[in-house]
Amino acid sequence: MNYLSVADALEEVLKHAKSKAVEQVALHDSLNRVLAEDVKANRNHPPYDVSAMDGYALRFDDIKDATPENPVRLKVVDDIRAGQMPNIKVLQDRAARIMTGAPTPQGVDTVIRVEDTQDDGDDVLIFTPPKQGANIRPMGENLMDSKVVLTQGTSITPGVLAILAMVKKKQVSVFAKPSVAILSTGDELEALDEPVDDNKIPDANSHALYAQCKALGIEARLLGIARDNPIELKTKLSEGLKYDVLLASGGVSVGHHDFVRPTLDSLGITMHFWRVAMRPGHPLAVGTTVDGTMVFGLPGNPVSSMVCFEQFVSPALRKMMGFTKLCRRTMKARLTHDIKDRAGRAHFVRVTLSKDEQGYTVTFTGTQGSGVLMSMAVAEGFIVVPEDVDSLKAGDEVQVQLLQGMDFQEEQDT
Repeated sequence: MNYLSVADALEEVLKHAKSKAVEQVALHDSLNRVLAEDVKANRNHPPYDVSAMDGYALRFDDIKDATPENPVRLKVVDDIRAGQMPNIKVLQDRAARIMTGAPTPQGVDTVIRVEDTQDDGDDVLIFTPPKQGANIRPMGENLMDSKVVLTQGTSITPGVLAILAMVKKKQVSVFAKPSVAILSTGDELEALDEPVDDNKIPDANSHALYAQCKALGIEARLLGIARDNPIELKTKLSEGLKYDVLLASGGVSVGHHDFVRPTLDSLGITMHFWRVAMRPGHPLAVGTTVDGTMVFGLPGNPVSSMVCFEQFVSPALRKMMGFTKLCRRTMKARLTHDIKDRAGRAHFVRVTLSKDEQGYTVTFTGTQGSGVLMSMAVAEGFIVVPEDVDSLKAGDEVQVQLLQGMDFQEEQDT
């Protein structure tokens, strides 16, 4: 079977990733979920024209000629607080003192901020006119009654949650999260609760994959370690197929003791591809069951497994959760040193980010071997070296795929 390009492999993965069922959750549990319904406003907001400033509500024609040398004097006839309805209509040469958010009274078309006025007993002096209509928020400026304000597929951020609260959505319809099971395979692995054995390798894969799922808001189920025994492996894989997604790491190559591939075949799973033209992570297997469970056979090397998760599993899980933005954010940065590579496979180079006077720079995290897990522990992103490129030079501008948590920075750009 030929190697698929990264782009073709991702397209194949997403073709089989389906949005899950819809469920109702409490408003405060809806953050970072995806709306599964259109949401309409249940009232106008603001419910009437309101003042955007502390100041005075008045008629523009009365003050349009005001200057600092010749201020206009108006009689103050009302004092309107937020939540209080006006008592009277404001007539010519009159004004109403008004607070931010208070409804504007009849007869006015402008609010002047208090800083441009001076109290003078029962009167107010206006020194400079604003534009006509200034500082008034019209009825329905934020929300119009019965109009759709949020559409299905919207990601629920804190701002979106605030709108849901404004329209009194105590229960929110969202796409359900997929259930995920995680299995590591291999006689050489040592479980977290087993005693230290110098002849074995600690199982980091399961826990890394669990953390990557949790970073997406998914609580995955750890199935433990399946040893290189076809019967045990089949039992563990069968248990994992009860979930929407099964992540099995290790044993997907073609070695004499790599049993995952024939066992998946024996379980009737339709495999869509087995290899991807990428480094690290080329022995990646993806298949589906008749019932729609997605199976990812991930590499046994921990870095390869994590890189494959970011490139293929994460986008699939996000699509199942209803998201439309599926892939990591990217940014441009300059290399701090040369890259000598081998053409033929896309290379995901782990890097850290820095900033200088010219912008952002990227530096290797050290040895890039697929078993060097520390290169992932300190990585802030990947440079993706295209499969047809064999070298890049220091100073070249590259695209950097950012990893979890890199939407934040230490200080505001200026």
